[in-house]
Amino acid sequence: MKKQNLVVVGGGSTYTLGMVMSLIEEKENFPLKSITFYDTNAERQEKIAKATEVILKEKYPELESFNYTTNRKKAFSDVDFAFVQIRTGGLQMREKDEQIPLRHGAVGQETCGPGGMAYGLRSIKDMIEVVNDVREYAPDAWILNYTNPAAIVAEALRREFPKDDKILNICDMPAAIMVSYAKILGKEIWDLVPEYFGLNHFGWFTDIYDKEGNKLTDDIKNAIKDNGFLPEDSEIINDPSWIKTFKQVETMLNDFPDYLPNTYLQYYLYPSQMVEKEDVENTRARQVINGREKRVHDQCETLIRDNSTEHADLEVDIHGCYMIRVAASLAYNNGDTFIVIVENNGIISNLQDDAMVEVPASLTARGPKPFAVGSIPTFQKGLIEGQLAFEKLVVDAWYEKDYNKLLQALTLNRTVVDAPRARAILDDLIKENKEFWPELAKK
Repeated sequence: MKKQNLVVVGGGSTYTLGMVMSLIEEKENFPLKSITFYDTNAERQEKIAKATEVILKEKYPELESFNYTTNRKKAFSDVDFAFVQIRTGGLQMREKDEQIPLRHGAVGQETCGPGGMAYGLRSIKDMIEVVNDVREYAPDAWILNYTNPAAIVAEALRREFPKDDKILNICDMPAAIMVSYAKILGKEIWDLVPEYFGLNHFGWFTDIYDKEGNKLTDDIKNAIKDNGFLPEDSEIINDPSWIKTFKQVETMLNDFPDYLPNTYLQYYLYPSQMVEKEDVENTRARQVINGREKRVHDQCETLIRDNSTEHADLEVDIHGCYMIRVAASLAYNNGDTFIVIVENNGIISNLQDDAMVEVPASLTARGPKPFAVGSIPTFQKGLIEGQLAFEKLVVDAWYEKDYNKLLQALTLNRTVVDAPRARAILDDLIKENKEFWPELAKK
């Protein structure tokens, strides 16, 4: 089995240590020759990287090399895989993404609604640059992108690189949900076979099977209705906000019992409730800054100080394992099934072909081979078409530098709806994003 050369783009992310632990956990399935971290923020990356050196020394001694750099040539030359997890503007801009809509009575969330629009407009330029840089030094590398908001980023990359068939956009949220399904059933996530359709952060599980073909959907639905639903992924299992999010699945399932919902649908189906439960001075971004970010950085300091993992609380998470198993299926032509984001082209027969949809696919060395979904019901189709129009208008606005299309997009979005509120939110977001967004023209 060939050993792979991997670059993690966004090496300074607080998720990177979890990814490293996942790479160690999965090294028999996805053996590595080298790991490189790349980030534009040298100081932030260095702390994560020095802690990683301690972990790898103890737990991955067979790895031939580990490096970290801000030099794109050094980072990308001759890599086989690039895992991309950038956050343009950092958590500081995420906090503004969440606060501004909340101050206008709309959902404040990093990937949904106005916050997702703001984050997406910041991400597009940097993502295009990353792909161009990787292609300059590693033309045949797989680029696995899980930068949020994945729907907007995937649409932009579809337009910018229409012939690049080695870019794959992925979100780990369906997998995080399936971990909880597996817990209910007394199984491992890898034992489950999902049927799913939608857009990123906007979809439904139509059925869940085991590998023997037994349908488990009703067992899951009944368990959720009887006992509720809780997160099980190690990264979010004890997070109060995520616990509330997973509990909302029971409400969605009672109101709309046909399919098992993605947790993010709560923002679109119950926007008023979502606004009421948030504190503009203590948004999720602030909780992450005071919580996960502090915890990870303290953990890094402990690893570096001790030069040992003995006192470090290190855990494997589904976020990393999912990405790695996706990569392994592509690298070794395994044909395993994963939920990924691909161009529709008839997969959902009553949805436009150029939609970037999230569906199960068999992943081979020649790329994803998505499974046909067929025609979807009117309710889900109507919701998807509105959200899809929002996403496409946002990307249109970035390319065309068009204020009016962003106003249209926000007015369409179910988290906003009201045109005057959309304009007020947009104008405030423009002021805060001058460093990142293109200059917009009004017609």
